[in-house]
Amino acid sequence: MFNSLQGIISEKQGDTVRLITHGIEWDIAVPVIDAELLAPVGQEARIFVWLYHKEDMLRLFGFADESRRETFLALLKVEGIGPRGALKIMGGISQKELEQALEHEDISRLEAVPGLGKKTAQKMILSLKGKLVSAQSTHVLNHPYPELFEALITMGYDRKSVEETLKAVAKQPDTEEALFKRAIVALSTRQ
Repeated sequence: MFNSLQGIISEKQGDTVRLITHGIEWDIAVPVIDAELLAPVGQEARIFVWLYHKEDMLRLFGFADESRRETFLALLKVEGIGPRGALKIMGGISQKELEQALEHEDISRLEAVPGLGKKTAQKMILSLKGKLVSAQSTHVLNHPYPELFEALITMGYDRKSVEETLKAVAKQPDTEEALFKRAIVALSTRQ
């Protein structure tokens, strides 16, 4: 499937960017924040994309980087949030602010995003707390066991629990495989 499109930006209008690649002009829906992050009109840009397809519609959604696309896909997993809603949410709050609001369970900050109510904000916190990581985050790279850390996050455990658990199990030096097994047992008993 598509990963990204690279070409010349021919137009920017609110939450739409048009990109020309090899004679084809793509109409791409983007969060307003991402439109601002992309190169100006007339310059080359790379847009990470996701194709939405339904029986009667195809629509490309685009993002300034892969972490923004991952955030969009994570938002789609929250009950009641569709592609247009996720786009609107991402256009109303920066990546860093979103991560902080979710991590600190800041419902009032999430409710300040246009079109986002209290119930949806609560669902977002329940579904996404500790699971969003921005491209700028170097926390995983600085972790003593980055592969274990990333593997446990990918399995669905939240960042804070993984971090605490890895610190606890790493007190007893062992192979990464043994640490991984101990971490899974410890995390499963926390839940």
